[in-house]
Amino acid sequence: MLSRVADSLYWMSRYLERAEHTARLIDVDLQLRLDQSLEARADRWLRLLEASRAAVPENGQLDAASLTQLLTLDRTNPSSILSCIAAARENLRQVREQSSTEMWEQLNRLYLQVNSTTSNETWLLNSHIFFRAVQEGAHLFQGVTDSTMSHGEGWQYIQLGRYVERIDELATLIGTHFGRSSQPLDQAVESEEYLEWVGLLKSCAAFDSYCKTYTAEIRPLRIAEFLLLNVEFPHSVRFSVDMVHAALTAIGEMTERKAEQPGRLTGRLRATLSFSQIEEIMAAGAGAYVESIRWQCGQAHNAIHQVYFDYSAESALLS
Repeated sequence: MLSRVADSLYWMSRYLERAEHTARLIDVDLQLRLDQSLEARADRWLRLLEASRAAVPENGQLDAASLTQLLTLDRTNPSSILSCIAAARENLRQVREQSSTEMWEQLNRLYLQVNSTTSNETWLLNSHIFFRAVQEGAHLFQGVTDSTMSHGEGWQYIQLGRYVERIDELATLIGTHFGRSSQPLDQAVESEEYLEWVGLLKSCAAFDSYCKTYTAEIRPLRIAEFLLLNVEFPHSVRFSVDMVHAALTAIGEMTERKAEQPGRLTGRLRATLSFSQIEEIMAAGAGAYVESIRWQCGQAHNAIHQVYFDYSAESALLS
């Protein structure tokens, strides 16, 4: 497969995953906003900006309307939902021949829906419907892709992009939440703190699965273990790393390029997560641990880019 094609499929998947993640974060924020004090809301907005890697507006204004506009429909913000879906569509358009008709139609439909949305008071009051539509549209695209595209090299690059992005998002979100918490990690939480931890789980689409694993009693230590180390849950860091490693292994078997560095980096990260104990992680500091994960994920991304997307002709001939 041409490096240009692989690069477009990879980034298409990353952008769509980022849009879906941002939509879920804002959707959860809207739900929690109804039950929180003004102080808790302001702190949560700062956390939401940090988790979305967006800068505070230059005028310093931080309220529901400005925050939602910045993260949703702001064309100048490269991580807004509109910008991400537009970038995903453009990447898929460039390699249209690699996708199925159903894939293109679904992503194009989602783009047209988001692009035609205008920010006004009426939209803000009903924005929950919009954010759910973005999430469902992204999920539908993933399902259509799995059902209508051959599970060959191109499909593996889509998987690779999705889970590399998910690792970075999850690590960032977990770090911002645990970094601001003063709650004892091994004790059950109550009152407003309870809502914050439920919000973290819902932001990772994990609340129902967490309750089935640990019951509805919320303990930060259990949340950290579930989101970092659970091997079966699709939005855990461990599961996502496993999927990245599996995609790299499959690509290595399908391509003539003999590339060991990306697989070695993800294999090392898998080993770290496999043998880590949550008590040791939290004792050393969750923030440092997830930053290490993000750094290793960034190193793997750089290796993937160098080996599969931006290699020289000489290295290709030698591989």
